[in-house]
Amino acid sequence: MVDAANRRPAGEIKVGGHQASSASMTTIMTALWFGHISGEDKVAVKPHASPVYHAIKYLTGELDRSYLTTLRERGGLQAYPSRTKDPDVADFSTGSVGLGAVAPLFSALTRRYIDSHFGERPDARFVALVGDAELDEGNVWEAIADPATKGLGNFTMVVDLNRQSLDRVIPEIAAERLKSFFADAGWHVAEAKWGRLLQEAFTLDGGDALEAHISSMSNEAYQELFALEGSEMRNRFLAGADASVVKLVGELADGPLKTLVTDLGGHDMSVLLDTYKACDAEPDRPSVVFAYTVKGKGLPMAGDPMNHAALMSPAEIDALRASVGLDETNEWDRFEPSSPAGKLCASVGGDINNAKRKERPQLPVPAAARPPVTNGKPSTQEAFGRILASLADTEGVGEHIVSTAPDVSISTNLGGFINKKGVYAPTQADDHGGSAQLLKWEPGPTGQHIELGISEMNLFMLLGQLGLSHDHHGHHLIPIGTVYDPFVLRGLDALIYGIYNDARFIVTGTPAGVTLAPEGGAHQSTITASVGAELPNLTYAEPAYATEVDWLLCDAIEQLAAPNGTSTYLRLSTRPIDQAPFAAALERHGESSLRSMVLAGGYRLLDSPNDGRPGVTIVTTGAMAPEALAAAEELDDEGVQATVIHLTSPDRVYQSWRSGFAASTASPSVVRSPSHLHRLLPHDERRRPIVSVHDAASHSLAWLGSAIGTRQYALGVDRFGESGTIADLHELTGISTGNIVNAGLIAVSEAELYEQD
Repeated sequence: MVDAANRRPAGEIKVGGHQASSASMTTIMTALWFGHISGEDKVAVKPHASPVYHAIKYLTGELDRSYLTTLRERGGLQAYPSRTKDPDVADFSTGSVGLGAVAPLFSALTRRYIDSHFGERPDARFVALVGDAELDEGNVWEAIADPATKGLGNFTMVVDLNRQSLDRVIPEIAAERLKSFFADAGWHVAEAKWGRLLQEAFTLDGGDALEAHISSMSNEAYQELFALEGSEMRNRFLAGADASVVKLVGELADGPLKTLVTDLGGHDMSVLLDTYKACDAEPDRPSVVFAYTVKGKGLPMAGDPMNHAALMSPAEIDALRASVGLDETNEWDRFEPSSPAGKLCASVGGDINNAKRKERPQLPVPAAARPPVTNGKPSTQEAFGRILASLADTEGVGEHIVSTAPDVSISTNLGGFINKKGVYAPTQADDHGGSAQLLKWEPGPTGQHIELGISEMNLFMLLGQLGLSHDHHGHHLIPIGTVYDPFVLRGLDALIYGIYNDARFIVTGTPAGVTLAPEGGAHQSTITASVGAELPNLTYAEPAYATEVDWLLCDAIEQLAAPNGTSTYLRLSTRPIDQAPFAAALERHGESSLRSMVLAGGYRLLDSPNDGRPGVTIVTTGAMAPEALAAAEELDDEGVQATVIHLTSPDRVYQSWRSGFAASTASPSVVRSPSHLHRLLPHDERRRPIVSVHDAASHSLAWLGSAIGTRQYALGVDRFGESGTIADLHELTGISTGNIVNAGLIAVSEAELYEQD
């Protein structure tokens, strides 16, 4: 498959495909699919072994022949396994190393949660096939160390221990150190180190010395043996060997000697099957298998330090083809259906198949969990906690909600939900006096909150797998996670991984922005709003008022099951905000109309029609609504008429504008429909300058002027924050009421100059 993909005219960019990495995995994967796993099991495949996976799926009848020559082509097989792009990947996408290594671990945690709440399903095992260099990724160890993953005996990680990274042979064997890491975390550690030939040789006279001699060789020296032949290989191997070793292998010819000393357990089918079974015998803890292999096994490039991206020549492909009894007329053929191999492939394809995905079920989600809030000064974070507690009591919805947080559940207002639904643990645990506290913390099997250690990577990895619960486990969940907003970026890789997999979840980043004030710059986010708006399959929203949170959260829950739905990112604040302006808008627009506008992305918070005076449009979002309204009042005193538009979801407003534009560029005959932004601004206001203000980077809203076709003055947080009052921080970062007023006056003044020119 890789060779066919790279048959290109001279001068074209090579396609690649990792022949050496695939070769090191063939026995590991053949043993797994054809001798171990069953229909309910889920496997994450090492990214660079994707051709092996596709070959297996073709042999079992689950992949059409036409795909075999489309590796890395448009509409063909992806470079790395992708459950959203490939025709035959049902379980996990991989590619960003380290993430696929632990995705099945969190899927196993999800399965345990579902079994506790909805009744046990058929047994399922979860397997991660990883390269040893993937264990350099810190997120792997964050997942292994988290108490929430303890006791998952249905998870096995198989490490392809070929002792090579992309650029080199790893100079020191790290296996012993890695084994101790896993063992200290409470894991069962197994290894497939030597093949049967070597195991038998070790039992002979001089066998102990033979094992010690091979084990003492450096990685570089041992792997060099694979590229040597004849007496050169013999002499290199026996250099420094004990006399008993020389005697033991003395009667072997050069060929059998090389076969013996390169006989690794990761390439021995029976050794691997026995090792997999040993992992099944450990039901109370996760397992890791160190499968010793050589990169490029069976290929001319075996063991070459530079073989990672190497490709076999046409002559080498011809020789390989001939060595396994194939030619160009039959190299793509499946096994004869009536042959033992053909029957085995058919049975595996019938059992471990990629079933078509079923649509997620639509739940009876209310339009709102609570009556509209029209007085008081709640923050959006406070409102979120109250709304979630109300949804917990909503029949048909509450039982599906599962919340999670990286040790910030109380400080992000999950307390009300936790008091109602409890903390999840597979077995009942003591709450250590929690009954006398405000927060009931008594972990048990019925709890619906999963508390994690301080790891944002684990938060998003868990949310991603909870968000695939329907596809993987047949039960639809409503995963809701909370995290301090600046630390969304700590888990960004895992967040992207989850939404790339089409996982559906809700994440609340709170508190957000410099409005957090006294906490200081390390806890004040600036660019997270842009991250939310720019990621596909994720809808970002930033409400200012309590009922906006309610409507947006209920809509976000509905989106989790919608055929073309998305995940949702809510950026919230701890700032108390007077609800009177929202009450006035509710009176002016009506509840149904206002809700529609809030969900579409924004509405006219202060509706000030054109009265002939110079005017500006102030566009704000989230916690900056009070400053925008105060600035409009001051501008009015200065003789400048100002309308305030509050964007509840800048993301949806942008997508509304861009979708029409994108459709027009794809087909000029398509007539653009008005965007939501254009509907918010009547024609006579579109020539007015825009002043945007956001407690985030100024560029996050800086596209508005170009979308409308007018000048814009973008205010935002373009420096790191520090400790101080809200007023201090708003002034320091240039987003205070005074800054907005000054920007409005400058805009009007420059507009007059512009008109004169």
